[in-house]
Amino acid sequence: MAGYSVFAQFYDSLTANVDYSRRADYCLELLGRLGHSPGLMLDLACGTGSLTLELFRRGIDIYGVDASAEMLSFARAKSADAGADILFLRQTMQGLDLYGTVSTVVCSLDSINHLPGKDAVRQAFQRVALFLESDGYFLFDLNTVYKHEKILANHTFVYDMEQVYCVWQNRCWPSGGRVDIQLDFFAREGSLYRRSREHFSEFAYPLELVTDWLREAGFDRIDIYGELEFEPPRPDCQRVIVAAKKK
Repeated sequence: MAGYSVFAQFYDSLTANVDYSRRADYCLELLGRLGHSPGLMLDLACGTGSLTLELFRRGIDIYGVDASAEMLSFARAKSADAGADILFLRQTMQGLDLYGTVSTVVCSLDSINHLPGKDAVRQAFQRVALFLESDGYFLFDLNTVYKHEKILANHTFVYDMEQVYCVWQNRCWPSGGRVDIQLDFFAREGSLYRRSREHFSEFAYPLELVTDWLREAGFDRIDIYGELEFEPPRPDCQRVIVAAKKK
């Protein structure tokens, strides 16, 4: 999420409805069902570190990587406030360059969709595979084509929260699987509001293509589930979970 300097200030407010505790429990249960011990874990595109911290609290040896310095500053402050000694590194997904291998990589809240096109996704998969141990697992989620075309689409959403008023506007390009997103933030400063803006795009891909790119990167077992479920996704599923095992 490189360059999301404005978004970082309000990210936790906008994701206040995300149950990170449940997501952490789901990740660990899914790994258990797959017969995989988490070992050393990387939270890729960790954002403000909410999932990283929840997994740390469950005894996982984990560190985080994100491309946004602003996101990482919030992650460091959050972990320090919780008394958690967690390492955070600033790197892109496509340029991942770790000190050694890890046993598990997790990547949540459609971070893969934020990569700028299919070549960037393929490169990120290859970098993850390079730093995964043999038989290691890569767990990540994806917004689906259905969500892009039917839910995000060309719609506008308004979030009226105590800390910020946000207008979220989308423009969908179905032929390219892209949704351009503009966020306008209005933050109270005394009796006035300060306006700031963030632009970014999300890309959605057919799951068959995602599977092909994972196999190309060196993953041989690929399982796909509905969000926070252990069953295959339904046609109207908005987000899927992918579990990919390295050869």
